[in-house]
Amino acid sequence: MESAAERLLLEEAAWNTRNPERILEGYADNVEMRDGVDFINGKAAFRQWLQNRFEKQLDYSVKLDLWGALKGRMAVRFEAEWRDAAGKRYRSYGVEVFQFNEEGYAERRFASQEFMTM
Repeated sequence: MESAAERLLLEEAAWNTRNPERILEGYADNVEMRDGVDFINGKAAFRQWLQNRFEKQLDYSVKLDLWGALKGRMAVRFEAEWRDAAGKRYRSYGVEVFQFNEEGYAERRFASQEFMTM
């Protein structure tokens, strides 16, 4: 649990930079993801997905809360906020499940979320 909590702090800090290269540092080359209705396979596709996301979700920030960790996996509750180009503010809540490889890189990330306007 301690190493999962440390990893979660790094994950949250990376996402809050909104810098795809910083975020990608924690992910394996063969990363497999589902984020809502988006399916992403591989680091190159993840990079493009992040760039697209941060172009649309301006001032993105996220808070992560560890629910549990066991055998290279962790479950996380998240709360994110951003605005669109018109200035309309949004918030999303959801859960993420991560699976890590032997080197500590995330190989799989699955997220489900609910969006709300503020």
